[in-house]
Amino acid sequence: MRASDRPKPKYEPLKAWHHFRILLKDKENTAEVFKIFDALPSKDFMRRVRALTLSAQGEDLRARERSLPAILDDHEALRRLPKGSVAHAYCDFMEREGLSAAGLVEESEKSGRPIYDDLVQWYGFRLRDTHDLMHVLTGYGRDALGEQCVLLFTHGQNPSHGHLLLGYAGAWHMKGLVKSSAPVLKAVRQAHQTGRACPSLVGMSITDLLAMDLGEARRKLGIPEPDRYHECHRVWSSEGIDPYDLLAPRQPQTLAA
Repeated sequence: MRASDRPKPKYEPLKAWHHFRILLKDKENTAEVFKIFDALPSKDFMRRVRALTLSAQGEDLRARERSLPAILDDHEALRRLPKGSVAHAYCDFMEREGLSAAGLVEESEKSGRPIYDDLVQWYGFRLRDTHDLMHVLTGYGRDALGEQCVLLFTHGQNPSHGHLLLGYAGAWHMKGLVKSSAPVLKAVRQAHQTGRACPSLVGMSITDLLAMDLGEARRKLGIPEPDRYHECHRVWSSEGIDPYDLLAPRQPQTLAA
C-alpha cells in the first residue's frame, strides 16, 4: 500500500507558516499550497487511505478511474453528457477560468514532491484532482474567499491543519486588508459545515457524478446554496470592492488546491 522508500511525514508548523506568508503575496502561487500541506500532515490521513484503497469500492475506482485528469480534461466526451449535468457545469467553469486538470498536476509538481507508485499517492492524487470539481459542486468561485471556502469544505471531508491554516487564517488576513461589513467568517464557517455534512467525494465515482444533473447532485450530497458567500459578494459590490483583487490579481491556469 505504501512505498518502502516513502519517508514518514514530519509536522513542521513553522515551515508551513513560512510558505503561507509567501502565498499571501501571490494567491496564485499554488506550489506553496502543496508545501503547506506537506508541512502539516494529518495524523488520520493513513487511516483514511486504508479505509478507501483496501475496500472493494477503492479497487473498483482504481480500475474504472485510473487517471482523473484524463477524464476531466476530455471536454469533448464530457459535453456529450446531458445538458445541465455536472459535466457541463464543470466544462463551463474550467473553460471560463482557463484551467485544466493537467495544469493543476503541473502546479503540484513545482512543489518538488517526489513521486511514489503506491496507494497513498493514488489517494492523494484524487484529492488534488477533484479540487475544481468541488468549486463546481459547491458554487464557490476562484476569488480568494471562494478558494478559502473550498479549502474548508475539503477540511470537512478530509481534515488537515493545512486546510484550517489556509481557510481560517486566510479569512482573517482578508478581513484585515479591507474595511468591509461582508460576513467573511460566516461564509467560511458555512463552507466548513457543508463539507462535514457532505459524503466524501474522494471515495465516489467521479464519472458517475459527472453524469448527474447538477441540482440533483447537490441535493444528493446535501450541498446548500452558499448564501453567506454570495452575501459577501453583494456587500463588496455595494462598497466598490473587487473580490478578485483582495489578495492578488487573478491569473489563468493556476489555483489554490
